[in-house]
Amino acid sequence: MTSIMDFHVDPSSGYCNSDCIYYSKRKPLNLPQEEFLNLPAFLSRQPHTGKIAFIDSGTGYKISYPQVWHSVRSLAAGLAEMGIKKGDVILLLSPNSVYFPIICMAIMSVGGIVTTTNPLNTAAEITKQARDSSAVLAFVTSELVNKLADAKLPLVLIPTMPGFSQATTNNGGASATRSLKDLMATDPAKAPNVRIKQDDTATLLYSSGTTGLSKGVISTHRNLISMACVFMKPSSYNNCFLCTVPMFHIYGLAAFACGLLATGSTIVVLSKFELGEMLAAIEKYRVTYLPLVPPILLALTKTEIARKYDLKSLHSVLSGGAPLSKELTEEFISRFPSITIMQGYGLTETTAIGASTDSQDESRHYGTAGMLAPSTDAKIVDPDSGLALPPNQMGELWLRGPTIMKGYFSNPEATTSALDENGWLRTGDLCYIDNEGYVFVVDRLKELIKYKGYQVAPAELEALLLSHPEIADVAVIPFPDKEAGQVPMAYIVRKQGSTLSEATVVDFVAKQVAPYKKVRRVAFVSGIPKTAAGKILRKDLIKVSASRL
Repeated sequence: MTSIMDFHVDPSSGYCNSDCIYYSKRKPLNLPQEEFLNLPAFLSRQPHTGKIAFIDSGTGYKISYPQVWHSVRSLAAGLAEMGIKKGDVILLLSPNSVYFPIICMAIMSVGGIVTTTNPLNTAAEITKQARDSSAVLAFVTSELVNKLADAKLPLVLIPTMPGFSQATTNNGGASATRSLKDLMATDPAKAPNVRIKQDDTATLLYSSGTTGLSKGVISTHRNLISMACVFMKPSSYNNCFLCTVPMFHIYGLAAFACGLLATGSTIVVLSKFELGEMLAAIEKYRVTYLPLVPPILLALTKTEIARKYDLKSLHSVLSGGAPLSKELTEEFISRFPSITIMQGYGLTETTAIGASTDSQDESRHYGTAGMLAPSTDAKIVDPDSGLALPPNQMGELWLRGPTIMKGYFSNPEATTSALDENGWLRTGDLCYIDNEGYVFVVDRLKELIKYKGYQVAPAELEALLLSHPEIADVAVIPFPDKEAGQVPMAYIVRKQGSTLSEATVVDFVAKQVAPYKKVRRVAFVSGIPKTAAGKILRKDLIKVSASRL
């Protein structure tokens, strides 16, 4: 592998003139070379001094590291007795829970494939995923059983209250219902020794589909092990993390159900996000690291409730899942000067890995997604010419490395479109990399607004609008226009008590941007539709705007 010490590689940017590739400036990962190795086995053998793995924030119920791996072996034995074998797909439908990581690890340890889904999805959407993935079993909480009625799957019921027994409930038409507690009581000595290769499939997560239909992303044990190795850095060990993001999403799954298990850190789990409960948990459990998504960070910045809690233990906030603007970053820092805010960039297709700011010095580069992850290469490619570009020029970000997905499930056309023959993933994100090797995400290529031949990035206008004192949230979309092709339209959530007008919004933007970037239409709404990771669902707003034509 080429390193930045190579003669042709600029040590500042990581850019190589001879092949037009950006190489990571970080120390390469020390990846295991065994052919037969699964993620749970890799995680469980990592040395650390951590004692408590998980705490349920609501009840205070704790699970130690020895208990985690004992429960994984017991559940694996129970799954084997149920007939689950290597290659079987198992659906996990649950809000965040201390049992979520244990279920994932047990499924993977018997060679099964985990597919997760959003509890907020409709029964039809969940049934479609179950059938598309050919799931043979589902883990589900009793409150969500009815959403699986049409899937006709055997069920394993997850206790709603950790540490308590779960009563049997109506199985919604499933052929059999078991209790997670019963399966976890199986003799761990009966856990099968399944020969699992690093290149075998471990997870089948469905992309968020912010601009189109979601696709099943195939990630291998090697992808997940490589991801875990990125987490294994000194700053991650023996800390207390608060899990605010959903574990069914790649961000939450990678960090809280997988990667951090290698570090001995304690994970406090919020079963359901509520700002006051999050702040109370930080105070009660002396949380040191807070991974979150931009909407939560926005809420912290805009509300006064945080002043009611002791947040002195919190030294770092890690924002990921969606772009974080320079303006919002600066506003947060002015409000919480003692907290370091770091950022990360990744996709379901990259196992949540891509770029990050890993120190206070790096975090001062406001607006960046950080430097390339260890052992990760990048290109910035002109979407029109296909030429790879040097620093400070915008184009589509292409990534290559050990965390890149195997492909899309049962979708060779989509796989070929996303992955080239040399392993490069076309991310679909418009980015540039500066002279110091920092990645800046401008917007999604498909979401750029085309105004009279000019390209307007919605994220730029959103960041500007969020700096207005009367705007709580915003989304900008393209609106069809006969003369211009498309014009920027802003959906605005006013702050409580505000009487902000369309004319004021239009004028506010016009004074600060080039004429082609001006907002031409404004609509006021009560909320902005977003994915669980905080990405704006522009396709939903575009449908709403189309109904106005």
